Amino acid sequence: MRVINTFWNWFQDNNQTIQNLINENPKNQKHISFWINKNLSYYCKEIDFIIVFPKIGNTKSELIITANGNPEYFNQVIDLVDNAPQLKSWKFTAFIQPTERIDKIIDGLDEPYIFHEITLKASELKFSPLLFDKETKKLDIIVYLKNHKIHCNTKTWKQAVFIILQDLLGEKSLYQNINFVQLAQMPNNIEELIGLYELQLYIDNLNNNLFRI
Repeated sequence: MRVINTFWNWFQDNNQTIQNLINENPKNQKHISFWINKNLSYYCKEIDFIIVFPKIGNTKSELIITANGNPEYFNQVIDLVDNAPQLKSWKFTAFIQPTERIDKIIDGLDEPYIFHEITLKASELKFSPLLFDKETKKLDIIVYLKNHKIHCNTKTWKQAVFIILQDLLGEKSLYQNINFVQLAQMPNNIEELIGLYELQLYIDNLNNNLFRI
């Protein structure tokens, strides 16, 4: 608890500087980010932070504390955020949350994710279930992508799909519900495939025994 308070005391003392980070030059941004990470590491070296700056004036900045999907550090994330101070200009969030852009994804109006030579849109990705383990309540899936055969960097593909899944499900739900992800080329016939943006709904229905594999 003492280490938690030490971090938040430091954050409160520097919160205005941190909130202005987006307006700083790259050198100062790097310096400020270094000290946020340094002070966070005194509490736990395995967790990270993301700052979301407001797009509309007079709204709060958001500090997201993430365990990078590692369940061993979920409790550290929760404990830290549970003890966050009340600051008028800040919102503190445990874990990366599901995207709020789901309507745009459904309509195909979502912005693409760009990873090196790979460009992906969540709205264009499909999935099919492989196996649902009733004991762990975790699902194995195949994610289908366009032009998957063209690229040979499987690691980059998997990292890209993981980031998109994390945005769609949220950090905690991704760990709790997904066990294994296999990538495959999008087939010509996609009638039986499910839009990836429907994955959380599919999981909820499985857990409610409405769907059976």
